[in-house]
Amino acid sequence: MIDQARLSAVEDLLHEAVWLPAVNDRGELRRAAGLTQQQVASAVGVGRVQVARWETGAAEPRGIRRKAYSHLLKSLIHRSAAPTSP
Repeated sequence: MIDQARLSAVEDLLHEAVWLPAVNDRGELRRAAGLTQQQVASAVGVGRVQVARWETGAAEPRGIRRKAYSHLLKSLIHRSAAPTSP
């Protein structure tokens, strides 16, 4: 049986984790939403080339930019999965 302290530590770790979709899906999500790399870059606070590097896996976002980029991509996933009204 897992003790409460370990379970709490795991929950804390999950709360801190900043998930990103697979590299191959990042650009696809952006394009499906009709966004340019420049628009994403401006919103997240980096240059367009940096977004291109994140989409190809040449680099990974860190810190607050990772959180912002993750939030954007998760929101795009949720919006694409939401049912459309007739």
